[in-house]
Amino acid sequence: MPSVDFSSTQPPRKRENSSRRAFSILFALCYLFGIQVSPVSGVVTLGLEEVARGFTYPVYVTSSGDGSGRLFVVERLGRIRIIEPDGTVNEQDFLDLGKGGLDRVASTLFQSDEQCLLVLAFHPDYKNNGRFFVHYSLNDPSGDMQGATVISEFGVSADPDIADVTEKILFTHAQPARNHNGGMLAFNPFDGCNDCLYIGLGDGGGADDTFGNGQDINSPLGAILRIDVDSGTPFAIPADNPFVGVEGADEIYAFGLRNPWRFSFDRATGRLFVGDVGQDTYEEIDIVQKGDNMGWNRMEGFHCFPPPTEGCDQTGLTLPISEYQHDQGVSVTGGYVYRGSLIPELQGQYLFADFGSGRIWTLSEDTESGIWGPPVERLDTDFNISSFGEDASGELYVVEFPRQSSPNNGRIYRLVDASPPSPTPSNTVAPSLTPTAVPTPTPTATVTPATTATATATLKGDLNHDGKVNSRDLLLMIRDWQKGNR
Repeated sequence: MPSVDFSSTQPPRKRENSSRRAFSILFALCYLFGIQVSPVSGVVTLGLEEVARGFTYPVYVTSSGDGSGRLFVVERLGRIRIIEPDGTVNEQDFLDLGKGGLDRVASTLFQSDEQCLLVLAFHPDYKNNGRFFVHYSLNDPSGDMQGATVISEFGVSADPDIADVTEKILFTHAQPARNHNGGMLAFNPFDGCNDCLYIGLGDGGGADDTFGNGQDINSPLGAILRIDVDSGTPFAIPADNPFVGVEGADEIYAFGLRNPWRFSFDRATGRLFVGDVGQDTYEEIDIVQKGDNMGWNRMEGFHCFPPPTEGCDQTGLTLPISEYQHDQGVSVTGGYVYRGSLIPELQGQYLFADFGSGRIWTLSEDTESGIWGPPVERLDTDFNISSFGEDASGELYVVEFPRQSSPNNGRIYRLVDASPPSPTPSNTVAPSLTPTAVPTPTPTATVTPATTATATATLKGDLNHDGKVNSRDLLLMIRDWQKGNR
C-alpha cells in the first residue's frame, strides 16, 4: 500500500490545478518567444460508473482474460472475490488467504497498514492452464519471517469460480519494515518471454531509504524483478536479464525505485509505466526499460534528494516522464494507458491518480518527438484511490479504498464518457402532432468536467529546428520546464 497514514491525515483538496498553472507559465513563455497559442475545447468529460460495492479494503481489480467477462477484486485482508458480468458479487470467495481461509496474509483493519494481499496476476494462458499468481505479506507470528514478501502460484479448481488451495511458493524475501512493500505483478504481452512475471518491490521502508536498497544492485528491494514462471524450480532466470553474468542480483530488471505502487504494460506497445511513490515533495511517473536506474535515493522526481545547494550527479539515471508536487496529492497510484473502445478520445493517454487527494490525471505523448506534456486533471473524486484495473477489452476501472470508519464500503467503478449529449440538429419539416417521448436520463456517473488545453504555434519559435512551428516546439518547452524550471 502507499505509505501514508490517511486515518489521521486529511487529503489535500481543491488547491490550484498544477496543469492549469503549468499552462499559464507556458503561455507566458510563448508570449515572450513570440508564439501565439490558442486553447482547443471539446475534450471528453470523464465519469465513474459504479460496478459493485461492499468490498473490505479493496486494493486491485483485474480480468482473468478467459472470455468469461468476470472481474476479480483483491481485498487487502486476503480475499479474492468475483464480480459477474451482470454486476453481482459472488458470495463464495475465489480464494481466501486471510484469517477466514488459509491464514497466510499479515494484515489488519487499520487503514494505513501496508502489509496485506497486494495483487493478483493471471497467467497469459490462464484460459487453458488455470494458473495465477499472488503477492502478499506473510503472516508468521511465531517465526522470523513476519511480513516477508511472498510470491506464490495457485490454480483454479474444477469449479471456475473457486481456486484450488494448493500453494506453490516461488519467491520470499524478508522485509525490514512494515511499509514500502511495492506490490505489483504483471506479464508483458510484448516480452519475448511470454511467461516472464514482473514483480515490484519497495525499498524496504523507513525514510530516506533507511536500509540503502535503492542503489544496491545486489538487493531485490527497491527494484522490479523479472522471472520465468514456466521453467526451472521454482522459477528460472531469463537469460537476457541485465545482471545475468555480471555483478548484481540476477532477478533484477530495473532498480532505483522507492515504492512502485502499481505498474502496467501498455497493451499496444509493451512499454512499462510505473507510479513510484515519493517521500516529502514529489510523486513521479516513470517509463522503465531493462537495466534502468530510476534514481532513488539520489533523486526524487526530477530533483536531487535530499535537496543540495548545488546540482547532483545524474549520470546513468533515467528520469521520470512526469511528476507532481504534494499540493496536488501525497501518494501516486500508477494506472494504465487507455486502449479500450468506449472512450476513443482517450486512446494512447496514460491515466494515473493520487491515493490521498483522489485526483485523476492523464498524460499525453507527442509521438514524433517522444515528449510528454504536463499532467491534465480529468476528475477530482472525494475518495482514496488504491488502484486502477483493466479488463480484457482494455476498459479501465477505479478502486475506491474506504475510510477507517467504514472498511467494508469499498467500491469498483468503470471509467466512462460522461460528456453531455450533442444537441439534435433541427430540421425544417413541420412538427408532428404526435407527442415525442422524453429520453430517460443516463444513470449514475460521478462527473467532474475535464480541463485541458493544447496549443498551436503560428509565429516564430521553431525550438526543434525542423522548419516548422507547431505543438512539438511547445512540448519542448514543457519538458524543459519539467526538468529544471519549477
